[in-house]
Amino acid sequence: MKKYLLDSNFFIQAHRSIYPLDIVPSFWNKTEDLASRGIIISLDKVRAEIYDNSSHEDDLKDWCTAKLNDNFFKSSEHVLSNYIKIVQWVNSMSNHFNERAIQEFLETDLADPWLVAYAMENDLKIVTYEVSQPDRKNRVKIPEVCNQFGVEYVDTIKMMRELRESF
Repeated sequence: MKKYLLDSNFFIQAHRSIYPLDIVPSFWNKTEDLASRGIIISLDKVRAEIYDNSSHEDDLKDWCTAKLNDNFFKSSEHVLSNYIKIVQWVNSMSNHFNERAIQEFLETDLADPWLVAYAMENDLKIVTYEVSQPDRKNRVKIPEVCNQFGVEYVDTIKMMRELRESF
């Protein structure tokens, strides 16, 4: 069974608007269960995005700290060669994406390119709420990079359906 790699927005959007911790605990119980079984993982860069955004996400940070084991957020260090391929491709797309979009996507703290690099290296599906918008010029989105490098991506509901899970 293919494993899933979670984008920051899996956590942040769910907590803020779709499945708030205090209203839909079953979603978070299911997330904890899938994590404990090793079916879903994420990256150190995602953890940083969640933890550094703590002014709005204190409850989410607390939940992650309490419910996800230390091995859940994987190190992105070993995927540098794939990251470099992504950087080269995004930079080569200056005739499509505007300069600001490229700069924002390649910020070293942003998890997005690292997620794709990690998924490439480990044959994982990325779980994100981002959708493909190939004509968009002002933002480099995960789906466009995934499409370029043959990485699968799904949203949360599709992942749950593929896993035949419910909550």
